[in-house]
Amino acid sequence: MSDEAPTALPEQVVAVELPDADATRAFGRELARELRSGDLVMLTGDLGAGKTTLTQGIGTGLGVRGQVASPTFVIARVHPSLTTGPALVHVDAYRLGSLDEVDALDLDADLHRSVTVVEWGQGLVESLAGERLDITIERPRGGIDATTDGSAVEDAEVGTRRVTLRGVGARWAGAHLPTGSPSTPLSQ
Repeated sequence: MSDEAPTALPEQVVAVELPDADATRAFGRELARELRSGDLVMLTGDLGAGKTTLTQGIGTGLGVRGQVASPTFVIARVHPSLTTGPALVHVDAYRLGSLDEVDALDLDADLHRSVTVVEWGQGLVESLAGERLDITIERPRGGIDATTDGSAVEDAEVGTRRVTLRGVGARWAGAHLPTGSPSTPLSQ
């Protein structure tokens, strides 16, 4: 028996601020250039933080078919590639309560030939792949936009998001993670 502690997987961390939904989609398109078949991306953030918005950008960047929308009620959607690239499997684990329910989706069957993006997957999908990209999106509760009569309304398109990418495993150790151009990275 060895007294050595288990070796931690290498990690890379990048944090950026994105001023609005358009910048979040653009960031997703930029991130898609680094994604490849077999990648697992786990998105964490409050309701309305921008998880689906980021996934829309990833879908556009991958060149997949179909509108990327929140899969809350269908749990998972597969968007086939319109090019030679990987398909996008978009999962919303919000309604899943156990590892057995995740296993029932058979995500690992498509994992090697697609990019799998899981919203609300923390604590449920880490076992699918030892190497993954964990993305946390923080946004002030609802962006506020003034109406013509002077009242304020919540707008999902406005409000700065702080996005933290944490690449776990050797796959991500040397990866070029986007820095949110034209934003300046907060850390790397």
